[in-house]
Amino acid sequence: MIREDLGFVFYMPTRVIFGASSLQEVPLEASRLGVDKVVLVSDRVLAEKTDIVQRAERLLGQKLVAEFLDVPSDSSVETVEKGYELAKAKGAEGVVSIGGGSVIDTAKGIAILLSEGGHLRDYEGFQNLSKKVAPHIAVPTTAGTGSEVTYVAVIKDEQAKRKILFGDYNILPDSAILDPELTVSLPPHLTAATGMDALSHAIEALTSLQSEPISDALALHSIRLLREAMPRCIEALDDLRARGAQLIASCIAGAAFSNAQVGLCHAIAHTVGAQFGIHHGLANSIALPFVIMFNYETAVEKYKMIANAFGISGEVTGKTLAVAIQAFAKSLGLPYAFKDLGVPEDALSFLAEQTLADGAIVYNARTVTDPGEILPVWEACFTGEIV
Repeated sequence: MIREDLGFVFYMPTRVIFGASSLQEVPLEASRLGVDKVVLVSDRVLAEKTDIVQRAERLLGQKLVAEFLDVPSDSSVETVEKGYELAKAKGAEGVVSIGGGSVIDTAKGIAILLSEGGHLRDYEGFQNLSKKVAPHIAVPTTAGTGSEVTYVAVIKDEQAKRKILFGDYNILPDSAILDPELTVSLPPHLTAATGMDALSHAIEALTSLQSEPISDALALHSIRLLREAMPRCIEALDDLRARGAQLIASCIAGAAFSNAQVGLCHAIAHTVGAQFGIHHGLANSIALPFVIMFNYETAVEKYKMIANAFGISGEVTGKTLAVAIQAFAKSLGLPYAFKDLGVPEDALSFLAEQTLADGAIVYNARTVTDPGEILPVWEACFTGEIV
């Protein structure tokens, strides 16, 4: 539905290159962007367990002046600043990131500091940068975060035990290279968890207070692609057609939520991730059914569109959609309760309070002003029981 009383802006300047073996486009993209000295940002798993980083090294040749491979699965302010110091010392002009969302967000942080200097915390919040950051070519090896086309980076503040947001159009990557061959080595449980992250992006973008027709269209197609492709990706890890479909779905869901924003589901995932180290995609997977039930009456028509895209026929209620989403996650082998992941029950009230401080909650379909309103959602996430 288009609200005639409101205008909107849809913005996605990132150049997207898709195809098997498209990793080989990295040096051409660097040249197109006028970058002769790059820092390669990745992680130790990709560097030591696959040949992806080595292939990128060969392709970049003399353009590669530094490598930063110490990115953890949940990156931190300290990690970003360490990577920046290396990049600055080697005279890097731009960044190539190869990895999952944590790697790409770390590279965004490094690109900020290469342009702005100072300390990363100086730029927390939205639209706080003075200019475009250093050129950034993002190469995702997971299909879930969509970070390669978003204007947001989420970085953990270890000292405060919270995740901080950096949102600025100046940090959008210049190029995104989507090579399905690079996701083949991703284990089934991570394929599933990152895919559920993409699904939560699409569903929350559709129901966000800032949703609009272009992001709606992208989100709906992402849901269709994910429903069809994800089971196949788990069954046959080397199915490039399915891998490519999930990668595209992740990318367009990223473009959708980068414009429309996300909501309570992500606020919950950010909070539990910062406090207990729960994988972001898995946290979203657990929370999504219960957020749907919480929001349903506020966005009935949007949730019916989601149900249709997800292949649900007949009468749709918040519960039927929530059950279907949870059953889908279970079929992929994912856990469905925070109690099974080490989250203590006596922390739920504190977590509900912390959720209100997360920026994503501002755009949730149903307005939340008190932690008591969402404590039942946290309690349901803890038990995993849909009633």
